[in-house]
Amino acid sequence: MVDKVRYSATGRRKRAVARVSLEPGDGKFMVNKRLLAVYFNREVLRMLIQQPLVVTNCLDKLNISANVRGGGLSGQAGAICHGIARALVKQDESFKQILKKSHFLTRDSRMKERKKYGQKGARARFQWTKR
Repeated sequence: MVDKVRYSATGRRKRAVARVSLEPGDGKFMVNKRLLAVYFNREVLRMLIQQPLVVTNCLDKLNISANVRGGGLSGQAGAICHGIARALVKQDESFKQILKKSHFLTRDSRMKERKKYGQKGARARFQWTKR
């Protein structure tokens, strides 16, 4: 019996880390052992996650399972998107040019700015009163 080939990759965004694995199949999508539509109830996030698959024409050809931890839903969606793109490149090297041009292989480095001492937040100051 021949085992199915499985490609794995890690995606990151903000504080979220996603471990994504792809295998040949009929387009089944699981996130943390739940269906994609159940885990991400916002259509915008589902579209963001599926963009690398749409660009490479692999939406109905692969089964995808993702384990994601940390961050909020938006960061987790970005991490899964990044992980899918990296796994697609492992599967087929010809996708690299298409995904790189669409900026799916670039890790979004924007993080939350830390709070500074003597201030209310990262940028916000305490209100100053003259008298």
